Parts: sequence; C-alpha cells; structure tokens
Amino acid sequence: MRRFARSTLALAALAALPATAVAQDRAYAFVGAHVIPMDRERVLENQTVVVRDGRIVEVGPADRVAVPADAERIDARGKYLVPGIAEMHGHIPGPNTPDDVVEDILFLFVANGITTVRGMQGQPNQFGLRDRILRGDVVGPTLYLGSPPFTGRSAPDPAAAAQRVREFRAAGYDLLKVHEGLSPETYEAIAAAAREAGLRWGGHVADDVGLASAIRAGQSSIDHLDGYVEAIGDDEGRIPTLVAEARAAGVWHVPTMALWETFLGADLETLRAYPELRYIPRQWVENWTNQTRTMQAQLDPARATRERALRRRVLAALSDAGAPILLGSDAPQIFNVPGFSLHREMKIMAEVGVTPYAILESGTRNVAAYFDALDEFGTIRPGGGPI
Repeated sequence: MRRFARSTLALAALAALPATAVAQDRAYAFVGAHVIPMDRERVLENQTVVVRDGRIVEVGPADRVAVPADAERIDARGKYLVPGIAEMHGHIPGPNTPDDVVEDILFLFVANGITTVRGMQGQPNQFGLRDRILRGDVVGPTLYLGSPPFTGRSAPDPAAAAQRVREFRAAGYDLLKVHEGLSPETYEAIAAAAREAGLRWGGHVADDVGLASAIRAGQSSIDHLDGYVEAIGDDEGRIPTLVAEARAAGVWHVPTMALWETFLGADLETLRAYPELRYIPRQWVENWTNQTRTMQAQLDPARATRERALRRRVLAALSDAGAPILLGSDAPQIFNVPGFSLHREMKIMAEVGVTPYAILESGTRNVAAYFDALDEFGTIRPGGGPI
C-alpha cells in the first residue's frame, strides 16, 4: 500500500506535516512548486515554500527564497502544491476494527492528500486514535469527531435528546450527528441544547423534520443533499427558492454525490473493477457487492434516474448561487475507498458544472471557514498552518 503516490502532490511531506509532534522542530522546503494558495483563484508558478515547526514561514519565487541549511529539501518541480484536502463526511474506524486495518485506512486518506477528516459516526475509541495521530504514533489526518448519531431510537424524546447533547459535550465531541427517525419536537430539543452547549449539529434531515425546518433551526451542514428531493417533490421550480433559503441561512452542504450515484444504480461490475479496491480487505468488497445488489434490486429505474438528475441539478444550483459547499464522500462506505472516493467526488462535481477552483475550495478554504480556523489551515501563506 505504501508505495502508492500521486504525481501532483509532494506526498512525503504531506505525510510528515500534520499539526502534530511529528512536525515539531523540523523544517521542510518545497522547491519549484506551482502553488495554488487558495486565497483567490490564481497559480503562483515556480515557488519555494518553507515550513518550520508545522507552520509556513515563507512563500516566494524559487530564485529568491533561500532554502534553510537545516531544511529537508523536496523537489516539487512540475508539481502543484495545494492545501491538504478534507473529507467532511468520513467514517473513522470503530473499536472492533483490527489495528492494521485502522492504520491502512488512515494512511489511504493521507496518501491521497486528505489531511483533515470530519468523522460522522462517533465512537469513544476515536479520542484515543486522534491522540495517537497527534503524538505522531500513527500517520493520519487531523480528526474532528462527530458524536454517535441521534436517531429515533437513541433519542426517543426531547428530554433524552437534550441529555444526550450534554453528555456528548462533556465527552469532548466536536459536533453532533443527526440522523433519521427524529420527531420535530426532539429535533428542536437537540437544536436548543446544541446552541446552549456551543456545538454544531449536522448530517441527515429526518423526514418528519423536513428541509425547511432544518434550515430555519440553524443546522450547520446538510449532508447527502438530504431532504431536497422530498422538498422538491414534483415541482422542480422549487429548486431556486430552496437554494436561496439555504444560502441566506449560511447552511453548508456536503453532497456525497459519488456514494448516492452508487445507490441509484451505478454498474456493479464497473464498481468492482475500481483499482483502489486492492487496498482494502477483500471481505469488505464482498460485503459491498452484496449490499449493492440488494439495494439495486429494489430500485425503480425511472425513479432512480430522475433522482440522480435532480440531485445534480440541486448541486449545480447551489454552486451557481454561491451556497457554501464542503467536500465529502462518506468513506469508507460502499465502494468509496478513503481518499480515492474524494477524487471521484470531484470528478462528478466537475461534470455538474462546479468550477475547478470552487471544487478545490470546497475541500480546503471552505473547510477552514466552517471550523472558524482560517488562521490554521486551508490556504498556503506565511503564518498559515500545515500544508
């Protein structure tokens, strides 16, 4: 697995430069790179970027910036250097996952240039895993940990839901994951308790809650474009109004298009031929195959075709309207291999009409803005955090 590389990124440095103890007391110089700084739409050609102690200290033309004598020199000629990409709807391994599989999953993210993952299926063991990464004991992305999901079963009434919010705040989760099955009253209790606790909440839109209520309540992210198909119904003329409401409310969207297009009838043999499947356990591939066959056997082809097209229209409308979008693919998940699936996600976004710069922005600068951390990551500039 570790022989895998991407020609457009200096991946050895990406693996070595998380905001962790690994990067402390060390200096690196990327020499001759074409830098996409993500402060605005531009490319700075033939640049040297110097990083020391996990912070960018200098960016400038290669013929003007001196490489420090103690810096590890990385020849980046002919390559493009961008901020690390984020997976904003990821699944971090649970406690029953073997250690070697955990380390492989984390490495696959980093090997594909994914340096931040927002976990959306919380488990207590993930705090320890986050600490191991921060200490440099294992190579992995920076982790933001979502809570275990709020569902109709785990949060059966408003009182139980509010108590669960307080427990997750005390445990140290970074955000709350909302899922299906919530009543409107329970959802409102989650929102109120989350606001009081200073926590974001995001994820699904429960059917009984509905898109409009989630937007009005201040849900921080709507993942999978959840709720849009139901809100649109048979009237596609509603798309501009829904998009305008979401944009005005500042709701972030994590489309996960690649996963949903698998659900909606992608060719199974094409999925099974993905070359990246060699990097994950064979049993996962067989399980994904069986799950996909079962789901696709239940599909109404005409309805699936319409939903696929409708989702693409919604994403295009969100992008055209300037609604904030975050890059995410729900990996690891059915035929979504960590890291690789985000590259497939970006391809679909381009097919929809999202501009290349906006696609990159959804996985870099937008992510830092979402976390109120523009001083820490998301751009390449002096004083910025790890690339």
